Amino acid sequence: MFITLLTHSEELKKNTNTGRLVAEYASTFDVDCARVIWQRKVPDPQLLERLRNKTSALLYPAKNAKELNAAFSPEHWVLIDSTWQQARKIYNHSPYLHPLPHINLSSNEGSVFSLRRNQVPGGLCTSESVAAIAATNGMGGFARCLADALEAMQS
Repeated sequence: MFITLLTHSEELKKNTNTGRLVAEYASTFDVDCARVIWQRKVPDPQLLERLRNKTSALLYPAKNAKELNAAFSPEHWVLIDSTWQQARKIYNHSPYLHPLPHINLSSNEGSVFSLRRNQVPGGLCTSESVAAIAATNGMGGFARCLADALEAMQS
């Protein structure tokens, strides 16, 4: 599995960014992870190359999004690592993301992430989202590791 965290530059300044947990622990579980800083006018060439050469999906709650399930397991996952407001901006200004299959997470439990305000109801933080993908794809160890790291980050 390859995960691209398309990250808003402001996220790198925040100690509450959970994408860093994904980047930190991914290799321990044989998951490739790239943090790509989003630039409106200059899309990352390596990301564009991965989108051309790998079966990819975007985790983003769009109208045409399908629910996450084990039957659909792309090689490459793209997640927008930002606030919800920034994520909408990144998505709207990144036409190369629009043709990708869109996947949505439906969380019955809701997020345990409590370090930021203005959360979207039912929305998960980046590390919780990756944990859901990992659990659905038989990588329970990675999912548990991310949950434990998020809990430690908030304590």
